[in-house]
This record gives sequence, C-alpha cells and structure tokens, in this order.
Amino acid sequence: MHAVILAGGKGVRLRPYTTALPKPLVPIGEQHAILEIVMRQLAAAGFTSCTLAIGHLGHIIRAYVGNGSQWGLRVGYATEDSPLGTMGPLLTMLDRLPEHFLAMNGDVLTDLDFGDVLRRHREAEAPLTIATYARQVNIDFGVLNTDEGRVVGFAEKPSMDYRVSMGVYGVSRDALARYTPGLPLGFDELVLDLLEAGTPPQAYEFDGYWLDIGRPDDYDRANAEFDARRGMLIKGA
Repeated sequence: MHAVILAGGKGVRLRPYTTALPKPLVPIGEQHAILEIVMRQLAAAGFTSCTLAIGHLGHIIRAYVGNGSQWGLRVGYATEDSPLGTMGPLLTMLDRLPEHFLAMNGDVLTDLDFGDVLRRHREAEAPLTIATYARQVNIDFGVLNTDEGRVVGFAEKPSMDYRVSMGVYGVSRDALARYTPGLPLGFDELVLDLLEAGTPPQAYEFDGYWLDIGRPDDYDRANAEFDARRGMLIKGA
C-alpha cells in the first residue's frame, strides 16, 4: 500500500504561518506537525511506503521527515521545480508507482481510514476515487428565482448542502496515462476529462472529522480542538 503526499504548495492562504514553514509542517497543538500526524495515520492504516511531492521549502520537509523510518514507512521524494497543479506531480513519478495508490494533500486533518479508501478504490475498479465530505453554506440574503424578468420563487436566507473533495484520492495509473509529464494537471481538469470520457470517478462519502488546514479558520479550529481529539487522530497517543 503506497501513498503520495502532495506537499509542494506555497500555502498562500495560511500566511504568515507559512512564511518560514511549508504548510505541511505547521504545528497542530503544541507537539505535532500536520505531516507527522498524517504519516502516523498512514502507517496505522497499513501503508508501508510513500512518496512526498515537494517544492516550496521542500528542503525543510526532507530534513524533518528523512527516510520515514521513525513512523515505520519508507519515504521517497519527488521535487516539483515549477507549479504542476494538484495532479501534475503524479505524472512525473508515474512509472515508480503501483497500479493503484492513494494520493492526498499534505494539510488534511481527519480521522478518515486511508486504507479503506484505497481498498474501496481497488474494488470499484474506478479510474479515480474521491473522498467527499458534506458541507453546508448559509446564505445571508433572500434568494430569488427569476424567469424572463418575473420572480417565480423565493427563499429567505436558505442553506445549501453539498459535498466537497477532501483532498484524498484513490488513483489508478491508467487514469493518468494520457497526460504529459512535466505539464500542469489540475484535479478539476482530470475529473472533467473522466466525465467526458464516460468513466466517472467513484465517490467515497465520509461524515467523520475533517478539516482543511489550508483555511485559516479551520487551522485555528484544529488547534483549539486538538487536545480533545488527539486519541482519535493519533491512535495510542
């Protein structure tokens, strides 16, 4: 079981925290970097190896993680010299990856079972499996439905429910074979291409704990809640 951790972004949304630290190394609580939590979770879920796709401040990540032996993982690295999007880094290492693997952002704080995502991906024989999470947006205005200049519906401050990508994916190499290594490839482009080809991604619906640490509000919430959730996020801690 192999995972690729996408850790090359600049973390612009999380400045000033990411001025001197790469986003995956920002601290959660007072003891752990988010990347350490992810590595511990991967090992506990049965993963034995992973590749870190690094770029911005990547030398700091290398120094922190090393070969991964402290977490029982074999860790390799792939360097992103220029921004390649969410999926682009996978193309540069595709010949070194197994047929099915997990890919995930390096700033995800969740109790999702990463191993189950990969197992379900294999079973579905899908080109891509996307872990999804329910979100709700409250709209602060009255919303009008109009048709040719007439109001045909109205809702006062409604809420909208939808599912978002958690930044965790089961990936099959065949889904990426058509793309050129070294060129950018976004998650959005890959999904739209799969839909157009009639080979839609599989959804892995999850309703547990998930925060996108790249969002300042979620980062602050993660620090506020971490002590209470430590045992859930780091087994045995």
